Amino acid sequence: MLKQGLYQKLQQKLTPQQIQLMKLIQLPTIEFEQRLKQEIEENPALEEGKDQDPVDEFDNQNDYDDDAEIIDAPDINVDEYLSDDEVPDYRLRTNNYSADDDEKKVPYAQGQSFTQYLKSQLSAFPLSEEHKKIAEFLIGSINDNGYLRREIIEIVDDLAFTHNVITTEEEVEKVLKLIQELDPPGVGARNLKETLLIQLKRKQPNESRELAIKILENGFDYFINKKYKKLLAKFEISEDQLKSAINEITKLNPKPGNAFNSTGSYVEHVIPDFIINVEDDNLEVSLNAKNAPELRVSPAYTEMLKGYKENKDKSQKDAVMFIKQKLDSAKWFIDAVNQRRDTLLKTIKAIAEYQKDYFLTGDERKIKPMILKDIAERIQMDISTVSRVANSKYVQTPYGVKLLKEFFSESMKDAQGEDVSTIKIKNILKSIIDQENKRKPMTDEQLAKALKEKGFPIARRTIAKYREQLDIPVARLRKEI
Repeated sequence: MLKQGLYQKLQQKLTPQQIQLMKLIQLPTIEFEQRLKQEIEENPALEEGKDQDPVDEFDNQNDYDDDAEIIDAPDINVDEYLSDDEVPDYRLRTNNYSADDDEKKVPYAQGQSFTQYLKSQLSAFPLSEEHKKIAEFLIGSINDNGYLRREIIEIVDDLAFTHNVITTEEEVEKVLKLIQELDPPGVGARNLKETLLIQLKRKQPNESRELAIKILENGFDYFINKKYKKLLAKFEISEDQLKSAINEITKLNPKPGNAFNSTGSYVEHVIPDFIINVEDDNLEVSLNAKNAPELRVSPAYTEMLKGYKENKDKSQKDAVMFIKQKLDSAKWFIDAVNQRRDTLLKTIKAIAEYQKDYFLTGDERKIKPMILKDIAERIQMDISTVSRVANSKYVQTPYGVKLLKEFFSESMKDAQGEDVSTIKIKNILKSIIDQENKRKPMTDEQLAKALKEKGFPIARRTIAKYREQLDIPVARLRKEI
């Protein structure tokens, strides 16, 4: 039954300015520069250049007339606005430059895409019109690693429905064999085994390569699981012969599509958000704002609003409201940009001071345990703000460009009861694995025992977690002949 009633409800809502600030804080440098350009294009009251007069000179101009309307921001879906899906995942390299350089843009070479490169090679084959359509469709289905991950029967159906090409699985297989002759070697394979075989068969045959082909064709499961004793028994070969065959296989590219990308046709760069330099045992911290223009409120729009105010012409009310909205928006944006700069600087200075021993020496063993809460307490800000600053940001140090999140780590107690960063423990673990006997790799239990001897009592399951984070396989897969 429906009833009417009065209820009190306490609700916290973010203002558009707060949302705008949070969004700007989490943007890395490249995205931030693009956001500045976009705002300048969309708001004519915002322009580049230093502001000569205070930007708030129009703040008290709400009294255009007695009936002046209040401009309310529309409802905003905060969850969508702050979606992390828009934040790119960087796998990049840095481009160093001098602070005195005038050039603000780095030219990028525009090359062919992987798909275009494959299609350009089709002209070497005498294909019928139908086979050409099938070949182009197959090439379009190949992923960036060079693999065809779709079933042939699905491709046959898609060709019939989307391209009106009626064909059979046998015909598609025939065209696929032609595509597998394209460069880079191994492209168009449907699995790892097939791509390795394609690459081996395109090389000049010799005894080791022929044995490698036999191993892949008849003992692939033994090979990927490194069951070398079973391979020796199955093919009745010596350890030296097996080692030569495995060396041939390990020279192959398991992701042939990457061979094209690594030639420079597609290049990405890391642009560091922060710069830390060491001068006489002191840290100099700065933001990388090389390409970010200074912003100001347009004087022309400010004067325009003053003119309308003096005239008191009510017929121009819509124009006044439009101008004031643009001026307010420009001021909000400039304030948000300034707050972003202050927040980022405050945060990176706190991190640099906390990890000063590392930044002065470059010794990763001196990285202290540090969590978001530690920095949030130092700068007296919320943990979520520190998280947004650290997300997808890079810092340029004398020891290379580092992801800011790498400096955050949990702590563990060593044998003396002192707090030790998990980063240090991972480095020691990696060092132990690098020095182990590869003929008989150490199990997680043995690794835990070795770390305990070094003064770090850690459980086996924790060793397994750290090993996975370091992308190190289990002992069985680390085994070598």
